[in-house]
This record gives sequence, C-alpha cells and structure tokens, in this order.
Amino acid sequence: MDSLVRRIRKVEPVRVAVVCASHYGATRGIAERIAAELRAAGLTVRVYDAAEPPHAEDVAGVDAFVIGSAVYMGHWLRDATTFVRRYQPTLLEHPVWLFSSGPLGTPATDAEATDILADTVPAEIADFGSTVRPVGHRVFFGAIDPDSLSLAHRTIRRFPGAAEKIPAGDFRDWPQIEAWGREIARSLVRPAAQA
Repeated sequence: MDSLVRRIRKVEPVRVAVVCASHYGATRGIAERIAAELRAAGLTVRVYDAAEPPHAEDVAGVDAFVIGSAVYMGHWLRDATTFVRRYQPTLLEHPVWLFSSGPLGTPATDAEATDILADTVPAEIADFGSTVRPVGHRVFFGAIDPDSLSLAHRTIRRFPGAAEKIPAGDFRDWPQIEAWGREIARSLVRPAAQA
C-alpha cells in the first residue's frame, strides 16, 4: 500500500472520493468533516452518498477513497458494503481508508474495561482487509436524535433497558475525527520539501 500512496503523491491535484452510508445523518457529518480537512490540505474532494454512489467514470478519475458507514447490529449499512464490493477491483488499486460510526455514549471502556471502539469493529472490516487492503480503519462514536428516528427504531428504544444502551445525544469526537482527516491528507500530499 505504501507504493500506492507514493504513486498518488505524484498526481496533482489529488482527487479523493469520500463515500458514506448514513441512516440519520450522523455518519454523513463525519464524512463532511473529514472532507473539510482533506480540502484544507489542498486536495480535491467530493462527498458521495453510498445510496447514490459515483458513476464508474467518476470513480475512474479518483486517486484515493475514504469510505464510511453507520453501524447497526455489528454491520455496515448495505449501501456501503455494496459500493465496496462493486468497486473492489478499483479500490484495490488505490489508497483506501475506511471508517465506521456507531457506538453511543461517552465512556471509552465498558464495565469489563473493554475498549468500546476496538470492540465494535463491524463484521465486514475483516473481509475488506483482504479484498481492498485499506490503509486504515477507524471506529468513531456516533450520534442519535430520538425525534428523527423511524417508528421501528423508536419502538426498539422503548424496550426495557434499551434507552440506556442506545443513549440520545451527539457523541462524535470532532477533534479525533479532524485529526484522522489530517493524517489521511498528510499521507496523500507530498511535503513541500519534496515537491
């Protein structure tokens, strides 16, 4: 993968597609914040909804990808997994970063001292590790607004104990998300001394 990143650094301007699947908008917010950090570093960035992914011609013109999804019941949303599987040959030839959004609440560890973010890696990521060989994957805390939930999700939150396990609020760690965006940008932008 390092050779792919080195090859990308020779292309100006670097074009990045940020593709996300977001059920209620929290994951889209993370994608937009990552895109802002990439733009601030001088990269050309476009954010796509995985439900309306870029056309094959658009994908062919992209130098790197950041792909993310909300996580429900331990899995990425279908639109995100469909995008990765559909464009797997292209993704394999480019630097790819993956992110997942899902855990809710503020504690970094649970009652057994297990790292919540490390423990909530979606099932698809192991498969993607070999099929698209991502440069990296991150799990970020998500957000939930009970007023925006579908009837089915509002009903689930009414089950005994569910509201405590699915707390309402915005738990996204913006400094952490922005730092990851800058980390991606640094790997794609050739330092001025080498330009």
